[in-house]
Amino acid sequence: KTVMNRCIHCTRCVRFTTEVAGIAELGLIGRGEDAEITTYLEQAMTSELQGNVVDLCPVGALTSKPFAFTARPWELNKTESVDVMDALGSAIRVDTRGREVMRVMPRVNESINEEWISDKSRFIWDGLKTQRLDKPYVRRDGRLQPASWKEAFAAVNAAISATNGSKIGAVAGDLASVEEMFALKELLVSLGSANYDCRQDGVALDPALGRASYIFNPTIEGIEQADALLIVGSNPRFEASVLNARIRKRWRRGGFPIAVIGEAAELRYDYNYLGAGPDTLADLVAGNNSFSDVLKNAKKPMIIIGQGALARADGAAVLSQVAALATAVGAVNDEWNGFAVLHTAAARVGGLDVGFVPGQGGKTAAEMPSAMDVLFLLGADEIDLSSKTAKLTVYIGSHGDNGAQNADVILPAAAYTEKSGIWVNTEGRVQMGMRAGFAPGEAREDWAVLRALSDVLGKKLPFDSLSQLRQKLYQAFPHFSVVDGVLAGNSADIAAVAKKGGNMTQSAFASPIKDFYLTNPIARASAVMAECSALARNNFKAAAE
Repeated sequence: KTVMNRCIHCTRCVRFTTEVAGIAELGLIGRGEDAEITTYLEQAMTSELQGNVVDLCPVGALTSKPFAFTARPWELNKTESVDVMDALGSAIRVDTRGREVMRVMPRVNESINEEWISDKSRFIWDGLKTQRLDKPYVRRDGRLQPASWKEAFAAVNAAISATNGSKIGAVAGDLASVEEMFALKELLVSLGSANYDCRQDGVALDPALGRASYIFNPTIEGIEQADALLIVGSNPRFEASVLNARIRKRWRRGGFPIAVIGEAAELRYDYNYLGAGPDTLADLVAGNNSFSDVLKNAKKPMIIIGQGALARADGAAVLSQVAALATAVGAVNDEWNGFAVLHTAAARVGGLDVGFVPGQGGKTAAEMPSAMDVLFLLGADEIDLSSKTAKLTVYIGSHGDNGAQNADVILPAAAYTEKSGIWVNTEGRVQMGMRAGFAPGEAREDWAVLRALSDVLGKKLPFDSLSQLRQKLYQAFPHFSVVDGVLAGNSADIAAVAKKGGNMTQSAFASPIKDFYLTNPIARASAVMAECSALARNNFKAAAE
């Protein structure tokens, strides 16, 4: 929203969009008293970071349209938390009035997001008010009908009593916190099940291969030390917009050759396009591509591998090839580890850390819908349920999205702003999100729902409070107790992955994110995100207001 009679022509917004966001769409036109800041073309700006100009404007000429005239800053309670819209874990401040989230602002964290956040992180908040699950539901006569907690738990208990542990499974979604995944895993183990998975997209990452095989080893801040970059199967502009700005920041300093294997997309910086898929990767590993010499000659080369290269049938083979390339070009040594896995899900690294992957003889997320009698979905809305044959599907989550529509029992839970939880970002950094408000209606925090359910099932979990749950978590996985700490991976793990080998298919790498603005249930419930998505599909043909 613009109020240009306030503008003092400081050009902060112009410099931000040009230098940080990498777009030349905002500028100063006219001369003297007729000068004004505007977009050159009659269309909206195309950057995923453009909302940051609201914070930069010193006079309020550029303001947040969704927040305008809804509240006064002094009326708001301010809670420092972390963002879960992508796997970066950007530092945010959630401003609430009563139970209602009124806006989300960035906080400074030089290690991760500096002072920026993406538009999705900033404008998602209206999705926290709509499509909410605020009471339990049980499917009767083919329709979901409101029920009491007692009735919902009884339905789950009846289904579990009629089957055995090998036919009970759980899939954790992309926004789940570490505590609830740990609690759900403990419950399933007590029921005799080894069927649990946090990789609903089927990505070929396994904690058994070592932590270094699935984290962003050089760290986000380490991008500024790198002197060559290869991006494999990723589009960081959409998968991690703030990280992409960090890559651009390093590129602008010069002496930073970048190459891409995968989609030839607009990334906001120049790069050398090598090819679309595994054949090009194999050539690099064999040393048949000139860019392999660039990586070898670099002191601190970095290789980013995205989910588009790993969430495939041959994902394990691709991971092995990239590990082999990293080892061959000297990207992994005692002083520098340039092997960087870029995640798209905020819950993924935390899930892998707690071992929320199938145990011995357990089924994967892709196999569970057709192999289980009872299936738990912990906020899992991106999983394909078209082949679901489970007699009872239990959805524990906050929004009425894909998972809830396919459920037989819905247990309403809290969104990320309504619970205190631990999330681990793509670089393996443990972060604590704080509760800014309370869940609507009868909804409860996820761990509390699981604790109450365990009592009904006769498998009572050994904690009665969040602090007791965290004590159990810290005993099992001590690194979670070091908030803002990064447990470094062992570089020897990458050499071991390189030896795994495997056959790669011929299909090209493609980024898993098709619509930046609609990647999770909260985003899909947001009217602002729907409007942004429509603009993007229409090539941003709308004048700035």
